[in-house]
Amino acid sequence: MPQMNMVQAINDALRVAMRRDKRVVLLGEDVGKVGGVFRVTAGLFDEFGDARVIDTPLSEGGIIGAAVGMAMYGLVPIPEIQFADFIWPAYDQIVNELAKYRYRSGGEYPVSMVIRTPVGGGIRGGHYHSQHPEAHFVCVPGLKVVIPSNAYDAKGLLLSAIADPDPVLFFEPKRVYRAAKGEVPEGEYTVPLSSAAVVRAGDDVTVLAYGAMLYEALDASA
Repeated sequence: MPQMNMVQAINDALRVAMRRDKRVVLLGEDVGKVGGVFRVTAGLFDEFGDARVIDTPLSEGGIIGAAVGMAMYGLVPIPEIQFADFIWPAYDQIVNELAKYRYRSGGEYPVSMVIRTPVGGGIRGGHYHSQHPEAHFVCVPGLKVVIPSNAYDAKGLLLSAIADPDPVLFFEPKRVYRAAKGEVPEGEYTVPLSSAAVVRAGDDVTVLAYGAMLYEALDASA
């Protein structure tokens, strides 16, 4: 079983999904020829071409608005917001439109799409490249929020998110993008979106953590 970091595992999940389903398309700033600012989408433009790996203008509202339209008409878009700090221009599209389409259409338009974006600090990015805005989305009916903490979960959760009929925000903690390494199966497998993993069993205290904070919790409990 190959060793991967989180960047490699997410890249592999995207490749698996795109090979399996021609409806899956990627779009975002620099996701194509450049392969993304963190190189998460590296190599996918060369394999799938510019009709499925789409470099967009710098317009987060436009990226998400276009992706919503794609999803409503049968594609499975995976838009990337280059840093989560810049998701706010798309907040209205996500919360007032994307999250509500299944309900408002009586189930006719479930809008299957995954919004990927790196979150959190740890890279000396300053106040516009270090935000962790999940609290603004987890309370919104119609949205699912996923934040992996390791490479194995990142690939399996992303494949589950892509297969989910409803919209998912997939927040990627950039502090552990390359620091969290582990064995990752080749090919397709999934990790359920609806359950948590018991990382360390105990008797006295329950500590809940996700993303990069899992490692802080483990250190504190050592």
